[in-house]
Amino acid sequence: MKIHEYQAKELLARAGAKIPRGIVASTSAEAEKAFDALGGGPVVIKAQIHAGGRGKGHFAGSGKDFGGVKFVMKRGDIAGIAEVMLRYPLVTKQTGEAGQKVSKLLVVEASAKIVREVYVGMVLDRAVGAPVLMACAEGGVEIEEVAAHTPEKILKTIVEPEFGLQPFQARRVAYALGFTGEQATQAEALVTALAKVYLEKDCSLAEINPLAVMDNGEVLAVDAKMTFDDNALFRHPDLVALRDEAEEDPAELRAGRSGLSFISLTGNIGCLVNGAGLAMSTMDIIKYHGGEPANFLDVGGGANKDQVTEAFRILLGDPRVKAVLVNIFGGIMQCDIIAGAILAAFKEVGFHVPLVVRLEGTNVEQGRKMLAESGQNITTANGLTEAAKKVVAAAK
Repeated sequence: MKIHEYQAKELLARAGAKIPRGIVASTSAEAEKAFDALGGGPVVIKAQIHAGGRGKGHFAGSGKDFGGVKFVMKRGDIAGIAEVMLRYPLVTKQTGEAGQKVSKLLVVEASAKIVREVYVGMVLDRAVGAPVLMACAEGGVEIEEVAAHTPEKILKTIVEPEFGLQPFQARRVAYALGFTGEQATQAEALVTALAKVYLEKDCSLAEINPLAVMDNGEVLAVDAKMTFDDNALFRHPDLVALRDEAEEDPAELRAGRSGLSFISLTGNIGCLVNGAGLAMSTMDIIKYHGGEPANFLDVGGGANKDQVTEAFRILLGDPRVKAVLVNIFGGIMQCDIIAGAILAAFKEVGFHVPLVVRLEGTNVEQGRKMLAESGQNITTANGLTEAAKKVVAAAK
Protein backbone atom coordinates (compact mmCIF):
# COMPACT_ATOMS: atom_id res chain seq x y z
CA MET A 1 0.00 0.00 0.00
CA LYS A 2 1.21 3.49 -0.90
CA ILE A 3 0.43 6.78 0.79
CA HIS A 4 0.74 10.40 -0.27
CA GLU A 5 3.73 12.63 0.33
CA TYR A 6 1.99 14.70 2.99
CA GLN A 7 1.04 11.55 4.90
CA ALA A 8 4.59 10.18 4.73
CA LYS A 9 5.93 13.49 6.03
CA GLU A 10 3.52 13.40 8.96
CA LEU A 11 4.79 9.93 9.93
CA LEU A 12 8.38 11.15 9.72
CA ALA A 13 7.59 14.23 11.81
CA ARG A 14 6.08 12.09 14.57
CA ALA A 15 9.30 10.07 14.58
CA GLY A 16 11.43 13.17 15.06
CA ALA A 17 12.15 14.40 11.53
CA LYS A 18 12.02 18.06 10.65
CA ILE A 19 9.76 18.87 7.69
CA PRO A 20 8.75 22.14 5.99
CA ARG A 21 5.46 23.69 7.05
CA GLY A 22 2.69 22.59 4.72
CA ILE A 23 -1.09 22.59 4.43
CA VAL A 24 -3.24 20.17 2.41
CA ALA A 25 -5.84 21.71 0.07
CA SER A 26 -8.63 20.13 -1.97
CA THR A 27 -9.87 23.27 -3.76
CA SER A 28 -8.36 26.43 -5.18
CA ALA A 29 -9.98 28.43 -2.36
CA GLU A 30 -8.31 26.21 0.23
CA ALA A 31 -4.99 26.67 -1.58
CA GLU A 32 -5.37 30.44 -1.28
CA LYS A 33 -6.10 30.14 2.43
CA ALA A 34 -3.04 27.94 2.81
CA PHE A 35 -0.94 30.59 1.06
CA ASP A 36 -2.10 33.17 3.60
CA ALA A 37 -1.64 30.85 6.57
CA LEU A 38 1.94 30.14 5.52
CA GLY A 39 2.89 33.79 5.68
CA GLY A 40 1.84 35.08 2.28
CA GLY A 41 4.35 33.21 0.18
CA PRO A 42 6.40 32.19 -1.53
CA VAL A 43 5.10 28.61 -1.58
CA VAL A 44 5.43 25.43 -3.57
CA ILE A 45 2.23 23.71 -4.71
CA LYS A 46 2.68 19.94 -5.02
CA ALA A 47 0.13 17.65 -6.64
CA GLN A 48 -0.49 14.59 -4.45
CA ILE A 49 -0.52 11.35 -6.43
CA HIS A 50 1.05 7.93 -5.90
CA ALA A 51 3.63 8.36 -8.64
CA GLY A 52 7.11 9.79 -8.95
CA GLY A 53 8.41 12.29 -11.47
CA ARG A 54 5.72 14.84 -10.66
CA GLY A 55 7.95 17.85 -11.21
CA LYS A 56 8.84 16.73 -14.74
CA GLY A 57 5.26 15.73 -15.59
CA HIS A 58 2.54 17.68 -17.37
CA PHE A 59 -1.20 18.18 -17.05
CA ALA A 60 -2.74 16.56 -20.12
CA GLY A 61 -5.05 18.84 -22.09
CA SER A 62 -4.39 21.90 -19.93
CA GLY A 63 -2.18 23.78 -22.36
CA LYS A 64 0.07 24.72 -19.43
CA ASP A 65 3.79 24.08 -19.35
CA PHE A 66 4.21 23.34 -15.64
CA GLY A 67 4.22 19.98 -13.90
CA GLY A 68 3.00 18.71 -10.56
CA VAL A 69 5.42 20.80 -8.49
CA LYS A 70 5.10 24.56 -8.97
CA PHE A 71 6.84 27.45 -7.20
CA VAL A 72 4.47 30.38 -6.63
CA MET A 73 5.37 33.89 -5.52
CA LYS A 74 2.07 35.78 -5.82
CA ARG A 75 -1.27 35.07 -4.17
CA GLY A 76 -3.08 35.98 -7.37
CA ASP A 77 -1.48 33.03 -9.18
CA ILE A 78 -2.51 30.41 -6.65
CA ALA A 79 -6.14 29.82 -7.71
CA GLY A 80 -5.38 29.38 -11.41
CA ILE A 81 -2.54 26.95 -10.81
CA ALA A 82 -4.56 24.94 -8.27
CA GLU A 83 -7.54 24.75 -10.64
CA VAL A 84 -5.36 23.32 -13.41
CA MET A 85 -3.83 20.75 -11.07
CA LEU A 86 -7.20 19.64 -9.75
CA ARG A 87 -8.94 19.59 -13.13
CA TYR A 88 -6.53 17.87 -15.51
CA PRO A 89 -4.79 14.48 -15.11
CA LEU A 90 -1.10 14.62 -14.25
CA VAL A 91 1.03 12.55 -16.62
CA THR A 92 4.45 11.34 -15.44
CA LYS A 93 6.79 8.51 -16.42
CA GLN A 94 5.11 6.35 -13.79
CA THR A 95 1.43 7.06 -14.55
CA GLY A 96 1.21 6.06 -18.20
CA GLU A 97 -0.32 8.20 -20.95
CA ALA A 98 -3.72 8.48 -19.26
CA GLY A 99 -2.22 10.20 -16.24
CA GLN A 100 -3.65 10.36 -12.75
CA LYS A 101 -6.38 12.62 -11.40
CA VAL A 102 -5.22 14.91 -8.61
CA SER A 103 -7.60 15.28 -5.67
CA LYS A 104 -5.31 16.92 -3.12
CA LEU A 105 -2.57 19.53 -3.17
CA LEU A 106 0.15 20.16 -0.63
CA VAL A 107 0.97 23.85 -0.24
CA VAL A 108 4.44 24.15 1.30
CA GLU A 109 6.20 27.16 2.75
CA ALA A 110 9.18 28.13 0.59
CA SER A 111 10.67 31.14 2.35
CA ALA A 112 14.07 29.42 2.40
CA LYS A 113 15.78 28.14 -0.76
CA ILE A 114 17.30 24.72 -1.29
CA VAL A 115 21.07 24.92 -1.73
CA ARG A 116 21.85 21.17 -1.66
CA GLU A 117 19.97 17.92 -2.11
CA VAL A 118 20.85 14.39 -0.98
CA TYR A 119 18.98 11.09 -0.98
CA VAL A 120 18.27 8.62 1.83
CA GLY A 121 16.01 5.58 1.65
CA MET A 122 15.40 2.16 3.16
CA VAL A 123 14.48 -1.11 1.49
CA LEU A 124 14.81 -4.80 2.20
CA ASP A 125 17.96 -6.18 0.60
CA ARG A 126 17.08 -9.79 -0.08
CA ALA A 127 20.68 -10.62 -0.93
CA VAL A 128 21.78 -9.94 2.65
CA GLY A 129 18.42 -10.71 4.27
CA ALA A 130 18.13 -7.42 6.12
CA PRO A 131 16.89 -3.84 5.72
CA VAL A 132 19.44 -1.51 4.17
CA LEU A 133 19.71 2.25 4.57
CA MET A 134 20.83 3.76 1.28
CA ALA A 135 22.31 7.24 1.03
CA CYS A 136 23.68 9.29 -1.83
CA ALA A 137 25.20 12.77 -1.85
CA GLU A 138 23.60 13.31 -5.28
CA GLY A 139 19.89 13.36 -4.48
CA GLY A 140 16.83 14.95 -6.00
CA VAL A 141 15.16 14.11 -9.29
CA GLU A 142 18.32 12.62 -10.81
CA ILE A 143 18.76 9.83 -8.23
CA GLU A 144 17.48 7.21 -10.68
CA GLU A 145 20.18 8.24 -13.15
CA VAL A 146 22.80 7.87 -10.42
CA ALA A 147 21.49 4.41 -9.55
CA ALA A 148 21.55 3.35 -13.20
CA HIS A 149 24.92 4.74 -14.24
CA THR A 150 27.06 5.26 -11.11
CA PRO A 151 25.65 2.92 -8.44
CA GLU A 152 28.96 2.98 -6.57
CA LYS A 153 28.02 6.47 -5.35
CA ILE A 154 25.17 4.99 -3.27
CA LEU A 155 26.25 4.14 0.27
CA LYS A 156 24.60 1.17 1.97
CA THR A 157 24.28 0.47 5.69
CA ILE A 158 22.75 -2.77 6.97
CA VAL A 159 20.22 -2.19 9.77
CA GLU A 160 19.51 -5.02 12.20
CA PRO A 161 15.71 -5.14 12.65
CA GLU A 162 15.86 -6.06 16.34
CA PHE A 163 18.15 -3.12 17.22
CA GLY A 164 17.25 -0.49 14.64
CA LEU A 165 19.61 2.10 13.20
CA GLN A 166 22.27 2.79 15.81
CA PRO A 167 23.44 6.34 16.61
CA PHE A 168 26.96 5.64 15.35
CA GLN A 169 25.50 4.41 12.04
CA ALA A 170 23.36 7.53 11.64
CA ARG A 171 26.36 9.72 12.40
CA ARG A 172 28.53 7.81 9.94
CA VAL A 173 25.92 8.27 7.20
CA ALA A 174 25.59 12.00 7.94
CA TYR A 175 29.35 12.54 7.69
CA ALA A 176 29.59 10.36 4.57
CA LEU A 177 27.03 12.66 2.95
CA GLY A 178 29.23 15.65 3.70
CA PHE A 179 27.42 17.08 6.71
CA THR A 180 29.36 18.61 9.58
CA GLY A 181 28.61 20.42 12.82
CA GLU A 182 24.98 21.27 13.57
CA GLN A 183 23.86 20.16 10.11
CA ALA A 184 25.27 16.69 10.78
CA THR A 185 23.15 16.50 13.93
CA GLN A 186 20.05 17.47 11.95
CA ALA A 187 20.83 14.92 9.24
CA GLU A 188 21.31 12.20 11.88
CA ALA A 189 17.84 12.95 13.27
CA LEU A 190 16.30 12.65 9.82
CA VAL A 191 17.87 9.30 8.91
CA THR A 192 17.08 7.97 12.39
CA ALA A 193 13.42 8.94 11.96
CA LEU A 194 13.34 7.32 8.54
CA ALA A 195 14.69 4.03 9.90
CA LYS A 196 12.30 4.15 12.85
CA VAL A 197 9.24 4.55 10.62
CA TYR A 198 10.48 1.88 8.19
CA LEU A 199 10.87 -0.73 10.91
CA GLU A 200 7.91 0.13 13.14
CA LYS A 201 5.40 0.49 10.30
CA ASP A 202 6.47 -2.56 8.25
CA CYS A 203 7.45 -0.54 5.19
CA SER A 204 8.67 -2.16 2.02
CA LEU A 205 10.10 1.20 0.94
CA ALA A 206 10.69 4.48 2.77
CA GLU A 207 12.67 7.34 1.31
CA ILE A 208 13.40 11.02 1.72
CA ASN A 209 14.23 12.59 -1.62
CA PRO A 210 15.40 15.18 -1.36
CA LEU A 211 16.80 15.55 2.10
CA ALA A 212 17.65 19.19 1.57
CA VAL A 213 19.95 21.80 3.00
CA MET A 214 18.26 25.21 3.01
CA ASP A 215 19.99 28.58 2.66
CA ASN A 216 19.12 29.33 6.30
CA GLY A 217 21.13 26.30 7.44
CA GLU A 218 18.20 23.97 8.17
CA VAL A 219 18.23 20.36 7.00
CA LEU A 220 14.71 19.23 6.07
CA ALA A 221 12.80 16.29 4.61
CA VAL A 222 11.46 18.16 1.57
CA ASP A 223 9.80 15.15 -0.03
CA ALA A 224 9.02 11.62 1.15
CA LYS A 225 7.66 8.39 -0.25
CA MET A 226 6.48 5.28 1.58
CA THR A 227 5.10 1.89 0.61
CA PHE A 228 3.87 -0.65 3.16
CA ASP A 229 3.75 -4.44 3.20
CA ASP A 230 0.10 -5.33 2.63
CA ASN A 231 0.54 -8.55 4.59
CA ALA A 232 1.38 -6.53 7.72
CA LEU A 233 -1.45 -4.00 7.54
CA PHE A 234 -3.53 -5.95 10.07
CA ARG A 235 -1.03 -4.68 12.64
CA HIS A 236 -1.47 -1.05 11.60
CA PRO A 237 -5.08 0.15 11.49
CA ASP A 238 -3.72 3.70 11.56
CA LEU A 239 -2.06 3.08 8.21
CA VAL A 240 -5.14 1.45 6.69
CA ALA A 241 -6.99 4.68 7.43
CA LEU A 242 -4.50 6.52 5.17
CA ARG A 243 -5.34 4.42 2.12
CA ASP A 244 -6.54 6.38 -0.92
CA GLU A 245 -8.39 3.90 -3.11
CA ALA A 246 -8.90 6.52 -5.82
CA GLU A 247 -5.17 6.19 -6.50
CA GLU A 248 -5.32 2.44 -6.99
CA ASP A 249 -6.30 0.30 -9.96
CA PRO A 250 -10.02 -0.61 -9.59
CA ALA A 251 -9.42 -4.14 -10.85
CA GLU A 252 -6.62 -4.68 -8.35
CA LEU A 253 -8.83 -3.43 -5.52
CA ARG A 254 -11.66 -5.71 -6.61
CA ALA A 255 -9.32 -8.70 -6.78
CA GLY A 256 -7.90 -7.95 -3.35
CA ARG A 257 -11.37 -8.03 -1.81
CA SER A 258 -11.80 -11.56 -3.16
CA GLY A 259 -8.45 -12.79 -1.92
CA LEU A 260 -6.83 -12.76 -5.38
CA SER A 261 -3.35 -11.45 -6.18
CA PHE A 262 -3.78 -9.32 -9.28
CA ILE A 263 -1.64 -6.75 -11.08
CA SER A 264 -2.73 -5.02 -14.28
CA LEU A 265 -0.28 -5.01 -17.19
CA THR A 266 -0.47 -3.61 -20.73
CA GLY A 267 -0.92 -6.67 -22.96
CA ASN A 268 -3.99 -8.41 -24.42
CA ILE A 269 -3.77 -11.97 -23.02
CA GLY A 270 -5.49 -12.52 -19.69
CA CYS A 271 -3.80 -14.98 -17.34
CA LEU A 272 -5.41 -17.02 -14.55
CA VAL A 273 -2.86 -19.13 -12.70
CA ASN A 274 -2.45 -20.76 -9.29
CA GLY A 275 0.88 -19.94 -7.69
CA ALA A 276 3.02 -16.82 -8.03
CA GLY A 277 6.01 -18.62 -9.53
CA LEU A 278 3.86 -20.40 -12.09
CA ALA A 279 2.15 -17.11 -12.91
CA MET A 280 5.52 -15.48 -13.61
CA SER A 281 6.57 -18.42 -15.78
CA THR A 282 3.28 -18.22 -17.65
CA MET A 283 3.82 -14.55 -18.45
CA ASP A 284 7.40 -15.25 -19.54
CA ILE A 285 6.43 -18.00 -21.97
CA ILE A 286 3.59 -15.92 -23.42
CA LYS A 287 6.12 -13.19 -24.21
CA TYR A 288 8.60 -15.77 -25.53
CA HIS A 289 6.06 -16.87 -28.11
CA GLY A 290 5.22 -13.34 -29.21
CA GLY A 291 2.32 -12.42 -26.94
CA GLU A 292 1.83 -9.80 -24.23
CA PRO A 293 0.20 -10.65 -20.87
CA ALA A 294 -2.58 -8.33 -19.73
CA ASN A 295 -2.12 -9.16 -16.07
CA PHE A 296 -0.57 -11.16 -13.29
CA LEU A 297 -3.29 -13.16 -11.52
CA ASP A 298 -2.62 -15.75 -8.84
CA VAL A 299 -5.79 -17.39 -7.51
CA GLY A 300 -3.80 -19.30 -4.89
CA GLY A 301 -3.68 -22.95 -4.00
CA GLY A 302 -7.19 -23.26 -2.59
CA ALA A 303 -9.35 -21.10 -4.84
CA ASN A 304 -13.08 -21.87 -4.92
CA LYS A 305 -15.78 -21.42 -7.55
CA ASP A 306 -16.64 -17.91 -6.40
CA GLN A 307 -13.02 -16.77 -6.62
CA VAL A 308 -12.54 -18.28 -10.07
CA THR A 309 -15.77 -16.66 -11.25
CA GLU A 310 -14.71 -13.29 -9.91
CA ALA A 311 -11.28 -13.72 -11.51
CA PHE A 312 -12.92 -14.26 -14.91
CA ARG A 313 -15.13 -11.21 -14.38
CA ILE A 314 -12.07 -9.09 -13.70
CA LEU A 315 -10.19 -10.44 -16.72
CA LEU A 316 -13.11 -10.03 -19.10
CA GLY A 317 -13.83 -6.56 -17.75
CA ASP A 318 -10.62 -5.38 -19.40
CA PRO A 319 -11.46 -4.33 -22.99
CA ARG A 320 -7.86 -4.99 -24.05
CA VAL A 321 -8.13 -8.73 -23.34
CA LYS A 322 -8.48 -10.69 -26.58
CA ALA A 323 -7.87 -14.19 -25.17
CA VAL A 324 -7.50 -15.87 -21.77
CA LEU A 325 -5.06 -18.56 -20.65
CA VAL A 326 -5.85 -20.65 -17.58
CA ASN A 327 -2.77 -22.49 -16.35
CA ILE A 328 -3.38 -24.69 -13.29
CA PHE A 329 -1.10 -27.14 -11.54
CA GLY A 330 -3.24 -29.32 -9.33
CA GLY A 331 -1.60 -29.89 -5.99
CA ILE A 332 -3.71 -28.62 -3.13
CA MET A 333 -6.19 -27.56 -5.80
CA GLN A 334 -7.31 -30.70 -7.66
CA CYS A 335 -7.77 -30.46 -11.42
CA ASP A 336 -11.32 -31.83 -11.47
CA ILE A 337 -12.38 -29.25 -8.88
CA ILE A 338 -10.85 -26.38 -10.84
CA ALA A 339 -12.36 -27.72 -14.07
CA GLY A 340 -15.79 -27.63 -12.44
CA ALA A 341 -15.15 -24.08 -11.26
CA ILE A 342 -14.05 -23.04 -14.76
CA LEU A 343 -17.18 -24.50 -16.33
CA ALA A 344 -19.44 -22.89 -13.75
CA ALA A 345 -17.73 -19.55 -14.24
CA PHE A 346 -17.82 -19.97 -18.03
CA LYS A 347 -21.60 -20.32 -17.94
CA GLU A 348 -22.15 -17.59 -15.35
CA VAL A 349 -19.84 -14.93 -16.78
CA GLY A 350 -20.27 -15.59 -20.47
CA PHE A 351 -17.08 -15.59 -22.52
CA HIS A 352 -16.67 -13.33 -25.54
CA VAL A 353 -12.99 -14.14 -26.16
CA PRO A 354 -11.14 -17.45 -26.74
CA LEU A 355 -10.29 -19.49 -23.63
CA VAL A 356 -7.28 -21.81 -23.51
CA VAL A 357 -6.92 -24.15 -20.51
CA ARG A 358 -3.87 -26.14 -19.46
CA LEU A 359 -4.26 -28.51 -16.49
CA GLU A 360 -1.62 -30.66 -14.82
CA GLY A 361 -1.37 -32.52 -11.53
CA THR A 362 -3.85 -34.27 -9.24
CA ASN A 363 -6.91 -35.68 -11.01
CA VAL A 364 -5.79 -34.12 -14.29
CA GLU A 365 -7.49 -36.76 -16.49
CA GLN A 366 -10.85 -36.18 -14.81
CA GLY A 367 -10.44 -32.45 -15.23
CA ARG A 368 -9.55 -32.67 -18.91
CA LYS A 369 -12.47 -35.03 -19.52
CA MET A 370 -14.89 -32.61 -17.89
CA LEU A 371 -13.73 -29.79 -20.14
CA ALA A 372 -13.77 -31.96 -23.29
CA GLU A 373 -17.31 -33.21 -22.61
CA SER A 374 -18.73 -29.84 -21.57
CA GLY A 375 -19.72 -28.74 -25.05
CA GLN A 376 -18.27 -25.31 -24.32
CA ASN A 377 -15.90 -23.48 -26.67
CA ILE A 378 -12.80 -24.19 -24.59
CA THR A 379 -9.40 -25.01 -26.12
CA THR A 380 -7.28 -27.39 -24.07
CA ALA A 381 -3.51 -27.86 -24.11
CA ASN A 382 -1.31 -30.62 -22.72
CA GLY A 383 1.75 -28.52 -21.99
CA LEU A 384 2.66 -24.95 -21.19
CA THR A 385 4.42 -24.36 -24.50
CA GLU A 386 1.42 -25.64 -26.43
CA ALA A 387 -0.91 -23.52 -24.29
CA ALA A 388 1.16 -20.39 -24.86
CA LYS A 389 1.28 -20.90 -28.62
CA LYS A 390 -2.46 -21.46 -28.77
CA VAL A 391 -3.41 -18.42 -26.70
CA VAL A 392 -1.02 -16.14 -28.59
CA ALA A 393 -2.52 -17.31 -31.88
CA ALA A 394 -6.05 -16.86 -30.51
CA ALA A 395 -5.29 -13.31 -29.36
CA LYS A 396 -4.07 -12.39 -32.83
